[in-house]
Amino acid sequence: MKLYNYSTVIIGSGISGLYTALKISENPNIQGDILLVTKSSIGESNSRYAQGGIVAVLPSNTADSIELHVKDTLRSGAGLTSFEVATEISKSSAEAIDNLIQYGVKFDKDDDNKNFSITLEGAHSARRILHSGGDATGRGIETALVERVKQNPKIKVLENTFATELIKDSDNKIRGVVLFNNNEYSIVYSSAIVLATGGLGQIFEYTTNPKIATADGISLALEAGAILQNMEFIQFHPTSISDEKSGHCFLISEAVRGEGAKLRNKKGELFAHKYDERADLASRDIVTRAIFTETNGNPSFNVFLDTTKIDYQKMKKRFPNITKACEEKGLDLTKDYIPITPAAHYSMGGIKATLSGITSLEGLYAVGETACTGLHGANRLASNSLLECVVGAHKLAEYLGTQDLSIKEIPVGDIIRKYSDNSQKNNIDVKTAKAALKRIMWLKAGICRNEKLMLEALNDIIEMESRFKSDICSTIEEYELKNMILASKAILISALNRKESRGGHYRSDYPETLPDGKQSYLTQKDIFDYVKLLTA
Repeated sequence: MKLYNYSTVIIGSGISGLYTALKISENPNIQGDILLVTKSSIGESNSRYAQGGIVAVLPSNTADSIELHVKDTLRSGAGLTSFEVATEISKSSAEAIDNLIQYGVKFDKDDDNKNFSITLEGAHSARRILHSGGDATGRGIETALVERVKQNPKIKVLENTFATELIKDSDNKIRGVVLFNNNEYSIVYSSAIVLATGGLGQIFEYTTNPKIATADGISLALEAGAILQNMEFIQFHPTSISDEKSGHCFLISEAVRGEGAKLRNKKGELFAHKYDERADLASRDIVTRAIFTETNGNPSFNVFLDTTKIDYQKMKKRFPNITKACEEKGLDLTKDYIPITPAAHYSMGGIKATLSGITSLEGLYAVGETACTGLHGANRLASNSLLECVVGAHKLAEYLGTQDLSIKEIPVGDIIRKYSDNSQKNNIDVKTAKAALKRIMWLKAGICRNEKLMLEALNDIIEMESRFKSDICSTIEEYELKNMILASKAILISALNRKESRGGHYRSDYPETLPDGKQSYLTQKDIFDYVKLLTA
């Protein structure tokens, strides 16, 4: 097993990982090279598929303010959003946009090409969303950052490489990581391991997340002893269309509703106004539950999005990729409604972290969707996520510039022996098991939950986990399944423990929201103890 040293290791190559790498490379107080690890190709991530845009409270936009943005964020967060974090994020938004432009990101302009084109999205009280390439904002930002990273001599990129384990010293400090590439393992020593691995949408049957979103960072951190926060809160986006070819659903950005699209039931009736005064522009959790209720618990493709009142040329210019995807399915947007389904979209929970990425384990940091900073609370406000990626990554780089990142090698003989022992193999049909897990979580821990279904799901997943005879896997896909199982248990136990409905977590057996909102926390020991009681 080969051993390497890097001042900083960043796992994940979405916007958070790329931006963190660039900002660290520019910090004069941080010496040494940076290793950027991605299990796929560089830039393949959740953020690549973000359509709507990025929040920006700009001084030139007199109709908006930091106070308004914070108010909207707090309202969406359903009592669990940190006022301090929301305020800091909002205050940092204008600088974040300037930095992205300096890195080569091109945001769309108005027809006169003078001012930014700013749009409205659900639960926002003002137009404040910048976009790039119409409905390809994530791709626009990520493409620019990837080019910068490739040109940076201080950043080494390792593709098709999977992180299997974090290495701790006797004081419980993270000192390195085990990597798996081309059937070989290696160890990288580092005093700063940054997890920027994105979300976990692939745990659910219907998701807008790409195939790589398998809770890898969350599971790594949990197994190392880190604290997770608010894992029960999953955001189900109200509007997507199925795309079996890619393995995930194609998102229909809520910016389409911001431009005038309306939801209709299978009778062709408008219904969103019955559930919230904001109607089609209510927050995502409310709109998703409205769809669930309207369809008697069978939301998949029994609801439609009506874009016929939006001028076709405007639709084609503002949402070119959405228009193309719909037309490829034979839809005429001037007269046809779009059949849509809610889909798992974003995890509000994750590794407990500050806005600067500091976790409960020294030497381990988390940014982006894999972290839970307190910004999103129980339900994320649209387009706040890309902003959090950029602001959080910048603040993490600033923090690391104040730390001693000298590398401390520790004995790793036990780890080398563990990964050298190939005597026991896991005899698991990974593809079949993944499909079964996704179905279980969608049906029993999805939009509407209750104790009976979640306990059934937990028992099903415990049985699935029992088929693993070894922690050492043969393929990346097998490691992904292992991580999906662990994260599913974390979601289920957190959801079972929260005996109320709030934000993205709705329980039919506890439909009311308690007066005092409390954060939830979970460790690996908590999971072990819960499962032990359940199976006793």
